[in-house]
Amino acid sequence: MTESWEPQIAPRAVRPDAKGFPVGLTIATVIAFAILIGLGVWQLQRLKWKNALLADIAAAEAAPAVPIQGVLDALADGHNEEFVRVKVTCRGLARAPALELYALRNAEIGSRLISSCPVLSTYYRSILVDRGFIPDTVTNRPLPDPLVTDPVEVTGVLRAGERGNFMTPANTPKRWYLHNAAAMGKALNTEAPVAPLFLMAETSTNPDFKALEPAPFPIDIPNRHLEYALTWLGLAGALAGVYGAAVFKRMRG
Repeated sequence: MTESWEPQIAPRAVRPDAKGFPVGLTIATVIAFAILIGLGVWQLQRLKWKNALLADIAAAEAAPAVPIQGVLDALADGHNEEFVRVKVTCRGLARAPALELYALRNAEIGSRLISSCPVLSTYYRSILVDRGFIPDTVTNRPLPDPLVTDPVEVTGVLRAGERGNFMTPANTPKRWYLHNAAAMGKALNTEAPVAPLFLMAETSTNPDFKALEPAPFPIDIPNRHLEYALTWLGLAGALAGVYGAAVFKRMRG
């Protein structure tokens, strides 16, 4: 029996420096790329929100003040009345009990004084008035006096107040850290229902107490979200370029 003979093919020589496709590098790059793109998109969303906020503030500052009763009626009917400029008369507001809400204004720590104002509307019976900012360096406060019922004319803007996040401390009886109309109204023994928006006073509720400064809006609202978005998206593009060059060089090697 004759044995069959097959030619032996020598295995192809593999260059010592040849490498396969970089799976680990690709996974890491994809994750980093997704994070950078996500940050860029988030900043674009923030830009849209900030532009709308600045437009609302500009419109509120230029608008004439209207009586609050009709605005609260519309609010009860489901209309969005935030940033509407209103006026109302609050009896005894200058000497009303107040809660202190933590605030930072012009790099200075202090409090915003929150008091209740009775109102007449088809649904709401009271609204909380943000009377202004007072720095912590001032220890005096307007003393509450239920016997003082002098009317105080207040002009201001309706706002939902600052919203907290997971880093916001819990509210305490002595200092609040989060706007909460229902809880604050209850703490002030305010007649319910309380309007969900705050009246941010732009006129003084205590003309004889200069340390209490009406502050319906922040002093300066930065708007650099487009710059941040371009930075994150640019980093994503640079990462893609570096990754492509690295893979090309690796596969050629």
